[in-house]
Amino acid sequence: MQIPTTRRHVLGAATAAALALSAFGAHAQAPASDFPTKPVTLYTAFAVGSGPDAVLRLVANKLSLLWKQTVTVDNKPGGGGFIAIEAARRGTTDGYTLLQLDSEHLAALPHLYKARNFDTLKAFDATAPLFRTPFMVAVSAQSPWKNMTDLLNAAKAKPDGVSYGSWGVGSPGHLGAEWLDMLTGTRMVHVPYKEVSQLYTSVATGDVPWSFASIPSSQGVYKAGKIKYLAVAAPKRIPQLPDVPTVAEAGGPAALDVNSFVVLVTPKGVPAPVRAKIHADVLKVLGDAEVRERFNTFAFEPLAWSVDEINKQADTKSRQYLQLIQKANISLD
Repeated sequence: MQIPTTRRHVLGAATAAALALSAFGAHAQAPASDFPTKPVTLYTAFAVGSGPDAVLRLVANKLSLLWKQTVTVDNKPGGGGFIAIEAARRGTTDGYTLLQLDSEHLAALPHLYKARNFDTLKAFDATAPLFRTPFMVAVSAQSPWKNMTDLLNAAKAKPDGVSYGSWGVGSPGHLGAEWLDMLTGTRMVHVPYKEVSQLYTSVATGDVPWSFASIPSSQGVYKAGKIKYLAVAAPKRIPQLPDVPTVAEAGGPAALDVNSFVVLVTPKGVPAPVRAKIHADVLKVLGDAEVRERFNTFAFEPLAWSVDEINKQADTKSRQYLQLIQKANISLD
């Protein structure tokens, strides 16, 4: 049967469209299966030599071996995280630009910088988990305080008379202490530092009575015997420091759980299959024995969270931080 010319044209157009869609589908899936086919850049908001930077470089090296592509770490510290954030936002939306952020960048920034009208997880997609770190309560080795009861008794005896240091306004060290105040009815004074090393030197000399501290940031002065840990602000003791009690065991509030988690995000627009491949490959790397051993030295807990779990954890942090930021009337605008 002869197909009319007009109908032949319609069928031809339909066939061409179908072939084009088929080709597009094959092309769209190619980046996920072949990714990456060129170098990848990992931006980070953390300084060179910091704990998060050290482990990111190891992860980047393992990913480069897995992917057979160069994976470069580009440090953009400062500006409350916005320097790294803006650098990554200018990057590509094909999976070749990734950004390392912590839970405070995800959950606290929107509340600290309201005038910017910036929501981290509206500009980026959570893509892969890295680790979670606990925080210790650090004091000078010469401090008369032996436990959390001593610290809290001193704070209750002199409202606004006990100060604590942190590595910045809105940091876990700051917000964690605000939480401690809220749980215990104390009122302590925040002293922010620009340099982490300066903070722990001040704790060691007693210039500031106490501070929260991660193991990598404070291990130098701790190993030198210049500071001591009163407690770990976590539900249970950590294996790296089994003799250090929890806050509850040391006479503080059991509800205090000060930690930070670190993840990789990608600018909005990266295809879901590509993000899924990055997630799967990062989890492979986190299972590597060398990576786990390095994480262990820092008391970094490798995470196997799904993207949904990252978003859920960030939302929980966001609601908690909003309460603390409003209570303390903190603003960085």
